[in-house]
Amino acid sequence: MNGISVITICFNNLADVQKTCASVDVQTVHPQEHWIINGSTNTDIADWLEKTPQPAYRKWINERDKGIADAFNKGIQKASSPVTHLLNSGDIYAGKEVLATVAAFFRLHQQVQWISGNIELIRGGERVVVGKPFERSKLYRGMRSVLHPTWFVKKEVYERVGVFKAEYKIAMDYDMMCRLINEQYQYLPATITIFDDTGISSTQYLRSLAESKKVYESYFGRSWKLELWQLRLKLLHYVLQTGVGQWLFRVKKKLGLENW
Repeated sequence: MNGISVITICFNNLADVQKTCASVDVQTVHPQEHWIINGSTNTDIADWLEKTPQPAYRKWINERDKGIADAFNKGIQKASSPVTHLLNSGDIYAGKEVLATVAAFFRLHQQVQWISGNIELIRGGERVVVGKPFERSKLYRGMRSVLHPTWFVKKEVYERVGVFKAEYKIAMDYDMMCRLINEQYQYLPATITIFDDTGISSTQYLRSLAESKKVYESYFGRSWKLELWQLRLKLLHYVLQTGVGQWLFRVKKKLGLENW
């Protein structure tokens, strides 16, 4: 395992890019390369990258793209390291040892093709850490506890399963997970990323559920488990926006059940 390519996609959000880059730069083990895929309509990010001293491992593309999936794919195509990580602009590593921990994990588990870990985010108005091992039998539950900002995927995997599908505007990562089911996987019980909840999957949550349903049914057909689970998620979405719902979640967190 000779290195990691970190890929950060961005669009008109210089402050987020700077925050993400700072979290990469303080790692005790730096990536082999850090690609910034900049599809912005303004020049703020491009100017900062080109006019501010950057570490040797930071590289970038300043050109318009066709959306999130297209930007992901540009980064994957450019990546030259054995392992890739999609660290979106605004997201940051949970600590200085994350890349060192991941690199050591891949050295110890050389046959593993992709891993996931834990993520820190806001749920029900509370900051929590969630994450569970990937289980093929629970794909109908979507990505609730196996979120892509914690994935590290060997580049060779994309050569087998294909890249992200541009037809999906939000659930392209869930579609990818449905194609990873036959790749050797291991769960890393460590917090990888602190999630920025201003992205499209958070701000358009119900739309993301509908697109995830479309993805699942395209591979596995209709499922009553999926229908019931999505009904549960929709109810939780509305309840957690109320004072009572947020109070109940605080109780759940105190009981250590926030990951259930």
